[in-house]
Amino acid sequence: MPAAASLPAILLKTVLLALAAGYAASYFKRASLGLLLGVVLAYQTVGTLGEWAMKGDFWLAAQDFRIGIPGMLLQVFGGWLFINRVIRK
Repeated sequence: MPAAASLPAILLKTVLLALAAGYAASYFKRASLGLLLGVVLAYQTVGTLGEWAMKGDFWLAAQDFRIGIPGMLLQVFGGWLFINRVIRK
């Protein structure tokens, strides 16, 4: 379980991911790598701004982009594989 101090930022990014993915799915009705990359970048960018507002330190809020690149790539490519290979079969 993450530290209690980090839970608001995690919850914010979780809600933003759900909103961005839901909007993209209903509007585009397909799953491409570019679309998934756009969803991940959108929720990370808005989430970083929200985290910056909560913490007051931009560099602390932006560390997800510096540290989290492997996780973001996993979300994009893993999500694409899951949607196109598992769900659609």
